Amino acid sequence: MTDRTRILGIEGTAWAASAALYDCATDSTVIESDAYQPDSGGIHPREAAEHMHEAIPEVVGTILDRAAETAASAGRETDEPPVDAVAFSRGPGLGPCLRVVATAARALAQTLEVPLVGVNHMVAHLEIGRHAAGFDDPVCLNASGANAHLLAYRNGRYRVLGETMDTGVGNAIDKFTRHVGWSHPGGPKVEAAAKDGEYVELPYVVKGMDFSFSGIMSAAKAAYDDGVPVEDVCYGLQETVFAMLTEVSERALSLTDADELVLGGGVGQNDRLREMLATMCEERGAAFHAPEPRFLRDNAGMIAVLGAKMYEAGDTLAVADSRVNPDFRPDDVRVSWRPRSERSGDRGVASGERSEPRAPDSDRGEGREIASGDDGGRERDGPLRGREVDANTTERDVRGAEAVVSIDPEADRVIKRRVPKTYRHPELDDRLRRERTVLEARLTSQARRVGVPTPVVRDVDPREATIAFGHVGDRELRAALAVEPVAAVGRHLAAVHGAGFVHGDPTTRNVRLDDERTYLIDFGLGYHTDHVEDYAMDLHVFDQSLVGTAADPGPLRQAFREAYRAVGDEAVLARLREVEGRGRYRGEG
Repeated sequence: MTDRTRILGIEGTAWAASAALYDCATDSTVIESDAYQPDSGGIHPREAAEHMHEAIPEVVGTILDRAAETAASAGRETDEPPVDAVAFSRGPGLGPCLRVVATAARALAQTLEVPLVGVNHMVAHLEIGRHAAGFDDPVCLNASGANAHLLAYRNGRYRVLGETMDTGVGNAIDKFTRHVGWSHPGGPKVEAAAKDGEYVELPYVVKGMDFSFSGIMSAAKAAYDDGVPVEDVCYGLQETVFAMLTEVSERALSLTDADELVLGGGVGQNDRLREMLATMCEERGAAFHAPEPRFLRDNAGMIAVLGAKMYEAGDTLAVADSRVNPDFRPDDVRVSWRPRSERSGDRGVASGERSEPRAPDSDRGEGREIASGDDGGRERDGPLRGREVDANTTERDVRGAEAVVSIDPEADRVIKRRVPKTYRHPELDDRLRRERTVLEARLTSQARRVGVPTPVVRDVDPREATIAFGHVGDRELRAALAVEPVAAVGRHLAAVHGAGFVHGDPTTRNVRLDDERTYLIDFGLGYHTDHVEDYAMDLHVFDQSLVGTAADPGPLRQAFREAYRAVGDEAVLARLREVEGRGRYRGEG
């Protein structure tokens, strides 16, 4: 960005009326906010909109005065406007609140005779972290009130790799705290109470890189009603919910070969969540950045910073085209501001190319947490990438999201060892590792019995979370994406569903190929079920992994669905369309 650019940003998607001035010359941001505080319960849309009507003129006036006062020192002539453009949050969010913000932004831009920039609120959460950290191509975990999702850049857009399938993480926590009788916002109160609590087991629901909170919150309410101390329930809530978010973040890093993670959203202010993510990244040798708190909660600073990038890319709006969008998904945004040399879509994931891992570099941005790790010891064995992780692993070991896999093709033997995750509570970690090891062995064998090519299970040790398999395939699907093997996955999942269970994590990394067959591996997140919804979620996970790894996912997605339709249940595909239409940033802010 040029040193002269100055942007006034306005935010008001739900509860925070906020304005900010971003100055590119000093890379500085001044933020003025006035948060809506309901008397009881959660956010009331009508009251929030009334707050915006009152507060937006005040915060914008304060920032506009600041822009005028500093215009001369920023090199502005007296007849020039104090800013180059007005950026505003177009969505997602509460429609009445968004309309107040848009009206103010249009009026100000027309008065100053400067361009208007419409910003996606969730992309701004990602970009402020990428900007502050100096990261090139991070995965982003957005954890806010109404939203929770994983984003990664590919082919000109930020793609949703995984997301909550029911409610946002902050809203889920607020539902529990309202049940307890605590006022909004509930997150800080849960964090404080958890400091005096002990672990309580709650449901842990992860489906590939998607996740669900409704069952956890119902169990938490029931535990509280049954007399479990609220401090213990809060502790269990944090340990469970944040471990889920950390697990899916690691799975996204593994799928995309990324080595940078950015945290965004108001829930990201929680110390325990940041600690878990930092620990996970350190163990992977990845870099992690959580912006300072003023950029995590809803704020106009992130709107102004992304607005500056969009303005300099020429991505502005005519007033007639500036309608707000309460359902504005991040993958609807055309990313105009990233130079082509930065784009992950050029990295060649679909063709099997792999760039060298980027070592952490402390000069790439202040304030980020660097997870140290030695990239030495990584091998290139086709598409597989290995790393030494402790004294028990070898150069032939390959690290995935939750396990180390030792591969010996000559001996026709693969040893998979689920490694302890130190970010998780020990009781939770031990339970998940044992349960997933047993399920993977059982479902892998059951899939073979219904005609799906899988590895032969030779030995299982639940206590050590270890399975011995026969060796299958010579490459991963994500390194050799083509219509026929993708169609084979569709047929295989139809057979699995017909037998009454799901794979649980059918990504392009959990499919292996040779010249004759397409194999499904890693059934560790699978389970028995007869629900159409669960089968549709299996398809959704694979579909999203195609979007996240294929240079041109369209034909592959079509082939996958057609192959499933040929031998599977059409009702599952109909439910998949419903799942895809649910996006959790639909009118919630």
